[in-house]
Amino acid sequence: MSRITATFSQLKAQGRKALIPFVTAGFPYADVTPELMHAMVAGGADVIELGVPFSDPSADGPVIQKAGDKALAFGIGLVQVLDMVRVFRTKNQITPVVLMGYANPVERYNQKHGTTTNIAINAALTGARSPFVRDAATAGVDGVLIVDYPPEECEDFAADLKAAGLDLIFLLAPTSTDERMAQVGQMASGYVYYVSLKGVTGSGALDIGAVQAMLPRIRAHVAVPVGVGFGIRDAATAQAIGQVADAVVIGSRLIQLIDDLPRDQVAPVAQEFLQGIRSALDS
Repeated sequence: MSRITATFSQLKAQGRKALIPFVTAGFPYADVTPELMHAMVAGGADVIELGVPFSDPSADGPVIQKAGDKALAFGIGLVQVLDMVRVFRTKNQITPVVLMGYANPVERYNQKHGTTTNIAINAALTGARSPFVRDAATAGVDGVLIVDYPPEECEDFAADLKAAGLDLIFLLAPTSTDERMAQVGQMASGYVYYVSLKGVTGSGALDIGAVQAMLPRIRAHVAVPVGVGFGIRDAATAQAIGQVADAVVIGSRLIQLIDDLPRDQVAPVAQEFLQGIRSALDS
């Protein structure tokens, strides 16, 4: 059982919902991420989504794009992100970590860190051919969400992740068909992430009624827990979504709060904000 599955099982037994905050690795300071991750756990995070900075994101709105640009300017790439997870794991072996990003950094990582020989050796030892999957697993990553890897194009990647004990998380959207939900349901593990609105992160007003209507359709095809994100900005909306979803994902608002703060205030402000969300979910 993966850390993600174990976490959701424990929360279900307690009658509680998962709080999944998202932050961009290397933002707002290059070296603050492990400290920030610990603060998020102290604030009530059950799973952490760690964004891998990328120059051309397709799903991220201006807030997360800005965070990614700042992290890239610091020289933060996938190598550094995995190092951050390793540092986090020296003090926390419990909280699941999910990397969220795009195909390009993963493909480039595999090009730079893989050779025919070491890929063959890795496959023989772990069943996984991808250097990224190998290194993510050893760093302490629990799941991966790659925005531009649709189910029909990532069967080998999914097999690598499964061999290494990592969960593969997919996005579903208001426009997803029953056929797409069924495809995702066959491959997804850990949880699925339902994008609550049409658009990019942080955009639009959350239509709670539409989310409530969509979740039964998703659950008809998907056996794993369903988290909801995009547009959740405060305790009230988090509480409303928590009444129908298995998890609440919150990112843009958190990133806005820590942007431009002095370094020593980043972790405390994030922790305080998440404590308010956690209290609302548990009330």
